[in-house]
Amino acid sequence: MEEVLSHLTGIAGWAKTQITAKTVDEVLAACVSEAQKITESGTKTFKVEARRTDKSFPLNSYEICSAAGDAIKTAIPELQVDVKNPQSIISVEIREKAYIYGTGKKGLRGLPAGSAGRGLLLLSGGIDSPVAGCLMAGRGMGLDAVYFHTPPYTSQEALDKTIRLAEITGSYCMGTHLYIVNFTAVQKAIAEKKPAEWNTILLRMAMMEAASLIARKIKAKCLVTGESLSQVASQTIENISCAESRTALPVLRPLIGMDKEAIITLAKNFGSYETSILPHADCCVLFSPVHPVLRGKVSEAKELYDTLELNDIIFNAVKTAEIKRCGYYG
Repeated sequence: MEEVLSHLTGIAGWAKTQITAKTVDEVLAACVSEAQKITESGTKTFKVEARRTDKSFPLNSYEICSAAGDAIKTAIPELQVDVKNPQSIISVEIREKAYIYGTGKKGLRGLPAGSAGRGLLLLSGGIDSPVAGCLMAGRGMGLDAVYFHTPPYTSQEALDKTIRLAEITGSYCMGTHLYIVNFTAVQKAIAEKKPAEWNTILLRMAMMEAASLIARKIKAKCLVTGESLSQVASQTIENISCAESRTALPVLRPLIGMDKEAIITLAKNFGSYETSILPHADCCVLFSPVHPVLRGKVSEAKELYDTLELNDIIFNAVKTAEIKRCGYYG
C-alpha cells in the first residue's frame, strides 16, 4: 500500500491511523500508543494537534491536546513537549469515529493523475524522457507512451529496458499503455537516401509524425518529450523546430531549461536512474552521425523529409504497433 501511495500524485501525505470509539479514555490510550511508537523511532519531542468536527465529543480541541499531552507525559516521562518545533506530531481527529495517528509520510503533492488531460510521451531508454513523464504526471497529466524499436539494430535488452522504464513512469500516473513501434524501415530509408549528417533530425521528424498519429488515435492532447535545450545536437532550438514541424499538437518539454545533474537527481528520486543507465542503446544513439547538423533550417529539413515519402511506411508502422500495459497496480 505504501508503495502505491508513494507514487500517487495529488496527495500531500498519509499516515497509518488508529480508529477508536469516541470516548475520552480510548482516544487518550491511542495517543499514548502512538507516542510509544514515535519514542521507539528516536523521537525526543512532540506535540498534539486536534480537530473536532463532532461537537458532541466532551472535550474541545484545546482540551483534547492538553489531556493527551498529560497522558503521554505520565506514561513516557522522557518524551518532551515542544509546541513550536517538535520532532513528531500526534494528530487526533474526532469525526464519525476518532482517528489518531503519528507523523506521516510526505506525498508527491501536485495534481491528481488525469485531471489535466492526457498526453503521449516519447519514451527512449535514456535518463531524460522518463523524468519528463514523471514530472508531467505530477501536474495531473495522464500519460501513454511510445517507443521506437529498430530490430535487429536495437536489441531485445533495449526494448526490455524501455518497458521497465514505462512501468516506472506509469506507476506515477495510474498506469500507461506503451506503444512499441517498429521503425526499422523508416530508419533504413533515412540512412540509405539522405546525407548522414541529417539522420538524427529526419528521424526525429518521423518520430513526431508517428507519435502524432498515435496521439490522435488515443485522443491525447499533446506530446511530451525529454528534450533539454542544447544538451545534444538534436536539441538545439533550430533542430527542435525541425522536429516539431511534423506535428500540429502542442509539444511539452518539462526539462527544457534543466542541466544534466538536475535531471539525474530527479531520475534517482523517481527510481528510474538505475534502469536508464543500463548499457543498451536505442536507435537515436546507434544511428547518430559523427558530424550532425547543429542548426538545421526548417525549410531544408522539410524538403529532405518530403522526398523520403515515408507516409505509408509510418502509417503501417503505427498500425502494427505492439501495445503493453505498464505501471498498473493491482
